[in-house]
Amino acid sequence: MATLLHIDTSLNGDNSHSRAVTAAFREAWESEHPRGTVIYRDLDADPLPHLRADAFYAGFTAPADRTPEERAAFALRGELIEEAESADVLLLAAPMYNFSIPSTLKAWLDHVFAIGRTAGTANPTLAGKRTVVVTSRGGSYREGTPNHGNDFVQDFLHKALGDGLGLDVTFIVPELTMAPTVPAMADLVPLYEASRAESLAAAESHARALATELAA
Repeated sequence: MATLLHIDTSLNGDNSHSRAVTAAFREAWESEHPRGTVIYRDLDADPLPHLRADAFYAGFTAPADRTPEERAAFALRGELIEEAESADVLLLAAPMYNFSIPSTLKAWLDHVFAIGRTAGTANPTLAGKRTVVVTSRGGSYREGTPNHGNDFVQDFLHKALGDGLGLDVTFIVPELTMAPTVPAMADLVPLYEASRAESLAAAESHARALATELAA
């Protein structure tokens, strides 16, 4: 059966917009794969340590040649990489924090980005894996808006996930999430509600489509 790697990062718990959308995806996915496997990491509740030099450089040594210290240093990286390699689909939450991705997601990327294995090689081990990224944001960064050009989430993740790791990336973008709570954005609430509904529907649709694709 198919395996889904689901990673949440929002610090907003039950009030999180990205978590609501990833939950909709996962619910639809599990309805199609009731006996499948879901690997789940909540990087807010259980954050990863930043990548340190010993773990980084151990990645350039063949596993059989590593010292006990290098094996210990690389253990977490190996676990995270193997989780991604074992997954048929990756589901990543990347809410916009201060124009970019959460530092917890960057830490995950740094561990998984292994030159000669998942990146920097003709045949990266994650190449072609279908990946859905939910990137919520408080405002709108579409063309024609005042913040157009200030989105450093999608361009970065296109580069890191797509070009770097070779993943096949689809974005779902719930926007204007601050409209219900910021008085100055009150006129934008209908657009927020439409974006949320579209994002939830897109998550369910993508989940079912990917499930059908993998079952074919």
